[in-house]
Amino acid sequence: MTDMRTEAAQRVELVFSLFDVNRNGVVDSGDFDLMTERVLAAAVASDDGAREAIRAAFRRYWSTLATELDADGDGVITVDEFRPFVLDPERFGPTVTEFATALSALGDPDGDGLIERPLFVSLMRAIGFEEANIHALFDAFGPDAEDRITVATWAAGIEDFYAPDLAGIPGDQLVAVRTA
Repeated sequence: MTDMRTEAAQRVELVFSLFDVNRNGVVDSGDFDLMTERVLAAAVASDDGAREAIRAAFRRYWSTLATELDADGDGVITVDEFRPFVLDPERFGPTVTEFATALSALGDPDGDGLIERPLFVSLMRAIGFEEANIHALFDAFGPDAEDRITVATWAAGIEDFYAPDLAGIPGDQLVAVRTA
């Protein structure tokens, strides 16, 4: 594995804290069920195919973690188990790609290849990110004059977020400390 940058470590800590939906200090299948339902509730305009794709992506994300990391079979993943695996592109890359594709597609219910800021914010809030950070991320993606980004831009941004050797990427906006 390539050297992990501090920024990547911060991104992973944030992802773990968001996936620990019930705040019990570990990630388990129930957390993924809760996260899936929150995201689907924000994606009311999406069609059944897009909704099923994100449901499948969340299931794969959890099953990949459980298969790869839950060596003792207790059904939970600790942050120490999570950290090195999630930042290993060879082991986790295909799962991230599926997730990035499914989540970015949810942001484009009309299929025009563009994601408007309000739906982006709604989906990202459903995941648990802070609103100020979400807007900073959207701005870092370079929206067009009508305040939209492309599906491809968001999908690539999600994949970059999990890259252990990247820093100075738009996704770093999600871990920046902001004051109101």
